[in-house]
Amino acid sequence: MSLQQGNTQPQPKTAPNPQAPVGGSIIGPDGNEIIITEEMVQRACKQLEDSRKEPAKKD
Repeated sequence: MSLQQGNTQPQPKTAPNPQAPVGGSIIGPDGNEIIITEEMVQRACKQLEDSRKEPAKKD
């Protein structure tokens, strides 16, 4: 018998949960830990993408 038996059961397909933790956290201004969620990552990516659509300003 092998000790390296993997889980061969297929995982059920579920709708993604935007509030599910994605594996990280940050420390907020009050010193409390804030779990990073999928929604937070998506919002940050959208803000970055939107900021890149504006032409660069020339001084």
